Amino acid sequence: MIGVGIVGAGMVADIHIKALRSLADIASIVGVHARRPEQLEAFCAERQLRPFAELDALISAPEVDVVLVLTPPNARRDIVARCAAAGKAVLLEKPVERTSAAAADIVDRAERAGIALGVVFQHRFRAASLELARLVREGSLGALAVAQVVVPWWRPQSYYDVEGRGTYARDGGGVLISQAIHTLDLMGVFTGPVARVQAMAATTRLHRMEAEDFVAGGLEFVSGAVGSVVATTASFPGAAESIVLDFEHAAARLQSGVLTVSHHDGRVDTLGEPAGTGGGADPMAFPYDWHAAALRDFIEAVRDGRRPAVTGRDALVVHRLIDALVQSARSGRAVAVEQNEG
Repeated sequence: MIGVGIVGAGMVADIHIKALRSLADIASIVGVHARRPEQLEAFCAERQLRPFAELDALISAPEVDVVLVLTPPNARRDIVARCAAAGKAVLLEKPVERTSAAAADIVDRAERAGIALGVVFQHRFRAASLELARLVREGSLGALAVAQVVVPWWRPQSYYDVEGRGTYARDGGGVLISQAIHTLDLMGVFTGPVARVQAMAATTRLHRMEAEDFVAGGLEFVSGAVGSVVATTASFPGAAESIVLDFEHAAARLQSGVLTVSHHDGRVDTLGEPAGTGGGADPMAFPYDWHAAALRDFIEAVRDGRRPAVTGRDALVVHRLIDALVQSARSGRAVAVEQNEG
């Protein structure tokens, strides 16, 4: 059994607790730490979990093998540093940090300490996503020509009225790093890395917030394919994000957990079941199954001493893409995307 300590008791914590409790065959929740004592006590009492008033007490507990970090991104560096010093594996909710440079610092620190560092990109673990990844690997669809990503989400102003949300100081930005990061990460699984971007970004009149709630960008991939991304939290009432890929022999559409492959010879294949993705006013309107699959992979990786499916270094790819989109929007120029090294 792998013992998991949870740091953070915010909005996403319940999804992770449900997911972990579904993995009772391999994992147990040791306890929870949160920086606000009143919130921590109430949270743990309601869910029958053990509160840890001190972060170091949770991390150093001998029964803790994995520390699951669910804090805002501005709190990550110190937590990972303490886990690295204690030799504890770390699984982070996305994003790793607020910028790719800060994220790379965390990844480097974990690698130097020799601890496993994973990132929760649960959309990779949906059945439809896994099937499309298989088809792309096998090459039966042919070479990719065009990729289109659309994230037409909605968040009411009350969402951004929470202290720090949608700010650069706490979150590192707006729709790109907080919402679209999942879809952009998943896109990269199918397309390979992006070489260059040209983007514009804005904060619409529908929100009062510091960072962007709308981004549109053109993409040039290392493979030679081209594409586009449109991401927003100002599209009422919100709809599921989609990835549409045009290959030499077929077009693939991934939306709401359903994959549709339309072959040029007339065949149409469909896989998956529709499911909510949190694109509307309720950010938590999605099942915990995908998180359970992501958590299972990381916990088994720690147990078996293997590489997890999504490492911290893997996550740097989407961080660098987001940084490039932001830089392009600010400068009004095309920007090259820094490539991952190893």
